Amino acid sequence: MQFIWPQLLWLLLALPLLAAAYVYLLARRKKIALLYASLALPRAALGPRQRLRRHIPPLLFFFALTAAILACARPSATVTLPADVLTLVLAVDTSRSMEATDVAPSRIVAAQQAARDLIVELPSSVRLGIVSFATTATVVQPPTNNRQDMLDALDRFQLQRGTATGSGLIQALAVLFPDDGIDLENILFNGAWERGSRPGSLDEAAAADAARKRQQERPPAEPGSYRHGAVILLSDGRRTTGPDPIEAARMAAQRGVRVYTVGFGSPQGVTGGDNSLSYFMQLDEPALRAVATLTGGEYFQAGSAADLTKVYRQLTARFALERRETEISALFAAASVLLLVLAGTLSILWFRR
Repeated sequence: MQFIWPQLLWLLLALPLLAAAYVYLLARRKKIALLYASLALPRAALGPRQRLRRHIPPLLFFFALTAAILACARPSATVTLPADVLTLVLAVDTSRSMEATDVAPSRIVAAQQAARDLIVELPSSVRLGIVSFATTATVVQPPTNNRQDMLDALDRFQLQRGTATGSGLIQALAVLFPDDGIDLENILFNGAWERGSRPGSLDEAAAADAARKRQQERPPAEPGSYRHGAVILLSDGRRTTGPDPIEAARMAAQRGVRVYTVGFGSPQGVTGGDNSLSYFMQLDEPALRAVATLTGGEYFQAGSAADLTKVYRQLTARFALERRETEISALFAAASVLLLVLAGTLSILWFRR
């Protein structure tokens, strides 16, 4: 627990003085009791339970004052709360290796079914966008709350040659930050990391310069600090084309976006293809782990359809709830009020004062 105004904690030093004053008043009352002809008379009148009761209201008042001082110092703590409106982007590898049948009935069908389960279990506050990547990356479904649109988008996957993992991540960031001017086409063909210009277009050139300037002036965010969106990237193979996924991960880290990577298939690799073409497929676990680590996300390995469904359910639970630093001074203030009311009530019931 931390305090926004820790300097007010100095007021706690007054509590020992208050306790000492209470002890002094008790000692003074004992001196007054000596005026009785016999001390046995007041002791018998009080009884052991009555002597204990008289200390309870002052003790509750002491705790109430302590809670009030702590509330004034504005404490904060990391607590688990329902997540705010969140935008997720699911980036799915649609390279030809996804037609392999080592995961029944095939990798792509199993991935589609697990994604359907993910969509059904998503909290209502979550918007989902879907990106597919092979030779390049394509936005299959812009972010939406419509579950049917999400499910229909899964049926539009088309398998192609190549695995451009970096392109898939960059396109996911473009979906997540539509106003940042991230343009995958210009990154691929012009080497620019922001929306660039076509030859002969001065207006677009000026816009590209402005976009690059905004990117340079953007203060780098702490990895994982962006709380309004995240990326889930699923891949079953190694990058064969497109930008380096590590560079794309740095791009996500600068924006504070967590990227959760899922390696689908066997880490040892399998051989696939038809009679005319045979190829070897193997997960690039080091790259997927590096992407997750750079962005403050997490890497999961799913060797079957059941494993992939389990991974998605774990992630859904995380997106439904989030841990964040929250001020809890109201809790201490409420505790202080309750203790004061309790102390006053007991004092009136027991001692009529």
